[in-house]
Amino acid sequence: MPASPTPTKRRAAVVYNPIKVELEKLKKSVAAAEKSAGWDETLWYSTTAKDAGQNVTKSAIADGAAVVMAAGGDGTVRAVGEALRDTGVSLALVPSGTGNLLARNLNLVLNSMDGSVRTAFTGADRRIDLGMAEITRDDDEREEHAFLVMAGLGLDAKMIALTNPKLKKAVGWLAYVDAIGRSLPELKPVKLRYSVDGSAEKSASVHTIIVGNCGALPGGLLLMPDAKPDDGILDIAALRPRGPFGWVKVWNKVAWENGVLRKSALGRSIIDLTADVKDVLNFTGRDLHFTVEEPQEFQLDGDEFGMAKSVHAWVDPGALTVKVPA
Repeated sequence: MPASPTPTKRRAAVVYNPIKVELEKLKKSVAAAEKSAGWDETLWYSTTAKDAGQNVTKSAIADGAAVVMAAGGDGTVRAVGEALRDTGVSLALVPSGTGNLLARNLNLVLNSMDGSVRTAFTGADRRIDLGMAEITRDDDEREEHAFLVMAGLGLDAKMIALTNPKLKKAVGWLAYVDAIGRSLPELKPVKLRYSVDGSAEKSASVHTIIVGNCGALPGGLLLMPDAKPDDGILDIAALRPRGPFGWVKVWNKVAWENGVLRKSALGRSIIDLTADVKDVLNFTGRDLHFTVEEPQEFQLDGDEFGMAKSVHAWVDPGALTVKVPA
């Protein structure tokens, strides 16, 4: 009777942003973890100015990778996640950026490269949703992209477009505070028409509309407190500050009420006793269409994606598998 073939060892891949990572340190960490786990030699792929990670991730899948580590900022994570959509190949996060938004929302360790790499080889699989966005440009051209955390139009997109890259490198996410300060004086309400889950179209005037698969931002800010990455639902936040203290009310809602009070039973009881802040509107849906009166800057997971005149956003439930600590 012929002998059974020897099972092939599993193999990981790393898609890394050469600007964001300490490559030699990462290679040593991966080599130690793959040896300990008994996996084959890891495959390595660098992102480029022309490929944020989608194409090399497809190459990694074709080359037999069972897990793909995304080592870079939120843009690299988004690109790798987009390419892994519905493939069953796992995404592992090696946080190396400013926001590390998905890692924060999954409560993963942000400051241990060795721990993140070990999770890639020994962690458990968790299925999460993907947000999808079809962007229509002013010339009617359309682009489809995934987002893992948030997509937005208005203040957040303008903030990202105005963020100083040198300041961001020096002080991290605090550079966004500077950008917000420069965005507010020129920010005007955006008039839009929107429809949720096929309902009748409504009109609104907002400063920002954000569609989220997750709800937490750096600095303890909780924009959408009920958002969960695996509930099959998108959470939507519209910021519409009114009057001279409108932005103060928005900040109080996001930073104090959502970010602090909701973390304790006493705090939640205080929220229940206070009047709702109408300057921040939260709702949910699986499918959102909106069209703006004039094209506006649009962002996906913290990267600017140009001008959009309309957006169709929807959720793809359980479309991405992510490695988390076992």
